[in-house]
Amino acid sequence: MPPPTSSSSHATPPRRRSLPLPAVDERLVMPETRFEAVDGKITYVSPSDEPHGTYHSKIAALLEAYVVAAYRVAVDMLTRTSATNDMAPDASVFPAARDPETGGRKLEELAFEVVSTESLLHAARKARALSDRGVRRVFAIDVERRRALEWSRETASWEILPAGGFLEDRTLVTPLQLRALAEAMQADDAVAHALLAKKNPVIEDALREARGQGKDEGKIAGKIEGKIEGKIEAILVLLAARGLRVTKKAEKRLRAERDEAVVDRWLRRASRGVASVDALLRDS
Repeated sequence: MPPPTSSSSHATPPRRRSLPLPAVDERLVMPETRFEAVDGKITYVSPSDEPHGTYHSKIAALLEAYVVAAYRVAVDMLTRTSATNDMAPDASVFPAARDPETGGRKLEELAFEVVSTESLLHAARKARALSDRGVRRVFAIDVERRRALEWSRETASWEILPAGGFLEDRTLVTPLQLRALAEAMQADDAVAHALLAKKNPVIEDALREARGQGKDEGKIAGKIEGKIEGKIEAILVLLAARGLRVTKKAEKRLRAERDEAVVDRWLRRASRGVASVDALLRDS
């Protein structure tokens, strides 16, 4: 009779159970420090230099202006992407509502990294980890070449976005010009555009006040939208927000226009960042 077969030599090894991912706000490194954990290795993240720090500020301001009420914006917020990774995008957009299961915050839906051309490869490691965790869209802002890129899950690489295009997303109240993300000088105009789209009460009050100066309220009553006078007032507010001085002659020219197509063209120019009042009125 043959000897009994050893069960240990032929038994099927037990199937390893996949461990659940930790909560996105469960920390590997001490909060409020300049460290990240990448593949289990603690890495010091140095502060930003002037160009990067400036872009961090601009991107945060843009996102704060553009996000809808159901979302929040964060800067350098640590996110647990795996059992061994704990990293902080330069800026991120995440739901305001709390996670019903953990009570903690929910995973961000948009993440932004400010990079130089040389650090795109390093940013790709973070983008891949964030994307694998479930972050819906990850972007890189290349400050040297003034361009925006988006991480592609399909190709596992960065894809350059068209300079004249727009970032459209359910988290934003209106499409955001990519040029405003890539060029800091365009950011203020984009913020003004977002505040107009949100019907920000401060902007709305300024428009109403401007409409009332030197005019018969009975002649300009009604909504700003669709009214030539209201659109002209919006143009004047946008120019003032950019620090552009409007001479009496230029204001007289603006207020005298009664062709709504011309006024609409001026409004688009003012919203998108015209360089001067003369440029606004040129070839009108």
